[in-house]
Amino acid sequence: MRLLTLPAPYCTVALDCAVRLKTETAVPGTLYQRLVIAEQNLPSELYPYQERVFLFVDPELVSPSVCSALLLEIQAAQEQQTPEACMRHVVSHALQAALGEACHAGALQRKLQASPRHALERIFHAVVAAVEQMASEPSPSREGHLERLEEIYCSLLGPAAAARGRCGGHDALQDRPPSIPLPSPYITFHLWTDEEQLWKELVLFLRPRSQMRLSADLEALDLQGLLPDRELARVSVLSTDSGIERDLPLGADELLTPSSPEMEHGGLQRKGGMKKRAWPLDLLMLGGWDGPPGLHRRTGRPDGDGELLPGVSRLHTARVLVLGDDRMLGRLAQAYHSLRKRETQKFCLTPRLSLQLYYIPVLAAKKPAASRQPELGELAAFLGRADPWYQNTVNTLCPAIHKLAEMPPSLGSSRTVDPFILDVITYYVRMGTQPIYFQIYTVKIFFGDLSQDPPEDIFLTELTVKIQDSKLPKDGFSPRRKGVAEGPGAELSICYQKALLSHRAQEVTVSLRATGLVLKALPGSDTEVSGPTHCPPTAAPLPDHTCLNVSVTEVVKTSNLAGRSFSVVTNTFRTANIRIQSQDQRLLTLLLDKDSRRTFRDVVRFEVAPCPEPCSGTQKSKALWLSSHQQKEMERTRAMPKPLLMPINTFSGIVQ
Repeated sequence: MRLLTLPAPYCTVALDCAVRLKTETAVPGTLYQRLVIAEQNLPSELYPYQERVFLFVDPELVSPSVCSALLLEIQAAQEQQTPEACMRHVVSHALQAALGEACHAGALQRKLQASPRHALERIFHAVVAAVEQMASEPSPSREGHLERLEEIYCSLLGPAAAARGRCGGHDALQDRPPSIPLPSPYITFHLWTDEEQLWKELVLFLRPRSQMRLSADLEALDLQGLLPDRELARVSVLSTDSGIERDLPLGADELLTPSSPEMEHGGLQRKGGMKKRAWPLDLLMLGGWDGPPGLHRRTGRPDGDGELLPGVSRLHTARVLVLGDDRMLGRLAQAYHSLRKRETQKFCLTPRLSLQLYYIPVLAAKKPAASRQPELGELAAFLGRADPWYQNTVNTLCPAIHKLAEMPPSLGSSRTVDPFILDVITYYVRMGTQPIYFQIYTVKIFFGDLSQDPPEDIFLTELTVKIQDSKLPKDGFSPRRKGVAEGPGAELSICYQKALLSHRAQEVTVSLRATGLVLKALPGSDTEVSGPTHCPPTAAPLPDHTCLNVSVTEVVKTSNLAGRSFSVVTNTFRTANIRIQSQDQRLLTLLLDKDSRRTFRDVVRFEVAPCPEPCSGTQKSKALWLSSHQQKEMERTRAMPKPLLMPINTFSGIVQ
């Protein structure tokens, strides 16, 4: 109990372990059974939860050898983890955990191996029903549970074999209980080539079960989300009667009893007319995957259980794992933003799906200094500083992945592939339950060609600004200001809101000559999460992380007897909102998230701000059915939009 008094996440992890131990002690075999059913998507009416790991790899960022090694391990594991094998594991584990030494493990395994598919399914559902019914009881009876499992055991091996097992008649040396493996999660491998690929895969994951467990309103939604003009779900039902009870025909609605309080108030009553649907306020305004502001972890929320809408449970958990560098995370942020934007229009995935994001860094092999690319693993380094467990488990896998990929497949005595990378992935997706939230930033870009509409894009880690050698034609831009000295770089006007501890709005406008800028969304190693060497780095205090670290390479002009010269000075400041415009004819080039595929050229002005939560197009219609207090709350939230945060799961998050 002392662990529960420690700061988060230790108390959260301790409470979760205590609940699991209590469940397993009351009904042995429950945790194994639920984990295998969910991860392998085995059909079960009593435990209908399903999980799936989506492994996304960008073929342009990860070498073919790494992709082949991952695919080889996943295919080798799934060949051994057939649904029949997983059912046999669940039945054997449940009977051995409950019966103990009385279970003839070897004979049981042989009987299950020889059973046909239909018989195996019948036994599997019987065992699952016995365990789940026992686990759902407030005060479970151990004797009744053992009797039900003994009946299943006797139906498999017969009363004589069961009696020999209870009496210990078999030779323990000749028939040792075979080890029951814990299968790795069901993983699907995807080469990320389409911007809509994440959305499509999540929809396909929901489709088999969604048609059985949705209310009529949600069933009317377009699962694919590819037809934006389709009518949204109805949120009200219009009554066609007069609204007076005596005008209703018999059987048209529920009749009130003579002794009910409603009948005592009078004979004329309203019967509802416009029926309201109870939409949760936080779901209407912000969506279902929101997190607290800043870069910190979330505590106290379930993984995939619970209901966001009445009658619609989150039975599916999608664990999206991406491999790559910071450029891959930029693509993930784009897909996450697009998915959240779709949800405000279609409202399809949020009520039924728990989305968990994971990241394993895979950086390119070391190159010579002349051709070495900029640092592409800054986010992984930050996660390692924030969570030492992540650093020792996940970040240390990064250099080993390339070595394992270049090695020939290591086959054991059973001619099976050694699933080293798969084991680390399995450990990470099972134990990494504490997310760290990262602010997504939006950038609005204005080109020198006024005929082009200003596009909007987002970035997660970094925005780099470079000065182009070319200039804008004089007829398309205002002439250069007089008195501006020629030199390297461009004359820029920078307007930003200074980041203060008091959170007061202080706008600063400066004009300077610069050769480039870098806007970093991640805190440096010497600020937020760094600490003394004698204590963990995560114990350091956490200030507000929702700000950009801007580095401006300023050109300073000096005059002396030798003539005019220029020197370069780097200035840094922190802000959340910034506007930059070129004052002369020099054009700018923007590079988002270090990805050359996301480059914007011929830019004269751009604006950067925290990306807000996508505004729902259905909020206006739904707001009509809210109370006056809820409408005021929604108006207040619109005035102060909540920033969009993307969670990445780690083991401990950031210690509060």
